[in-house]
Amino acid sequence: MQILMRKLLQRISCRQVNGRRAYSTKKFVDSGQPTPASHPQLMKEGEITPGISAEEYISRRKRLLEILPENSVAILAAAPEKMMTDVVPYPYRQDANYLYITGCQQPGGVAVLSHECGLCMFMPETSAHDVIWKGQIAGVDAAAETFKADKAYPMSKIQEILPDMIGRSSKLFHNQETAVQTYTNLEAFQKADFYGAVRNLSRLTHELRWVKSPAELKLMRESASIGCQALLQTMLHSKSHPYEGLLAAKFEYECKMRGAQRMAFNPVVGGGPNAAVIHYSRNDQKIDDGDLVLMDVGCELHGYVSDMTRTWPPSGSFSSLEEALYDLILQTNKECLKLCKPGASLLQIHHYSVGMLRKGLKEIGIVNSDGTDPYNELNPTSIGDNY
Repeated sequence: MQILMRKLLQRISCRQVNGRRAYSTKKFVDSGQPTPASHPQLMKEGEITPGISAEEYISRRKRLLEILPENSVAILAAAPEKMMTDVVPYPYRQDANYLYITGCQQPGGVAVLSHECGLCMFMPETSAHDVIWKGQIAGVDAAAETFKADKAYPMSKIQEILPDMIGRSSKLFHNQETAVQTYTNLEAFQKADFYGAVRNLSRLTHELRWVKSPAELKLMRESASIGCQALLQTMLHSKSHPYEGLLAAKFEYECKMRGAQRMAFNPVVGGGPNAAVIHYSRNDQKIDDGDLVLMDVGCELHGYVSDMTRTWPPSGSFSSLEEALYDLILQTNKECLKLCKPGASLLQIHHYSVGMLRKGLKEIGIVNSDGTDPYNELNPTSIGDNY
């Protein structure tokens, strides 16, 4: 019965118009992810993913080809699905390098880039059973029409086509982090690997991704803005709901209500001493009255993430020592921002922050002049290069 109802709903979409029910049989090609035709409220004409145009994706492929050695081939595989149980998958997130080059947000594909063929995509093949249970996914037609691939084939053709492409190349690059046996088990790939002709592609794709386009900067700013607004709402919520788990849930809710697809990482919400655990993730404790809470959080918007950390007292007021410490960290942050200029390294800025914090902690009285803790609670080795 459930399957029958889903089939009927696929054929007839029902919407509310002026208080009446109106029925529509309007159809569009389902590419397995948002397109301008299926999600006009989200995407503009000419975009492959929200905010990023087909022209930009094509430009990325050309730039990667420019830095690839002559007569070389690059292979990128989509991220694998990860399972929560034997039948329930975790929400899918695409590999960043595969998404950056193809725009495809779905699992199961392999992309090949070369000077000879441009972008060639091998796409997964689905059965009617798969479509009923998982929905439509992008196939060969979508690779050409939606993702603007120069060539597209079903995955069943990869053993016929890819070995010849590898055999004609002198160097082979692939994304080691998502490598799949679909191509690594090919004799041509193993032969190239045996003779030392296989390299990791990530170094080159990361180099491309260092420089952001105006469209990417816009998405990054929007992601940061969503995170900031969500965190402000969470701060206001913390006095009446001083629980780590509730604050994590509040932040995620506020982000998603503003358009974010997911969290950038599992929220860190540490109350009291839990704030000192760098990657604290339990988020299961009540925040005691008078304690501070630290939140290290961020959200993801169409593949671009934000990351921010804030510490505050849910009770509404700092102690005098907490206020002095907070001001020291804030001033250190502002001074480090001034150092963020072309030519500066993260390590240089880090060392500057360590020096400023050491000096300030001594002035406040949290650390003695010899580096020891007057309260016998602070490990002096923590106020060093790993602070």
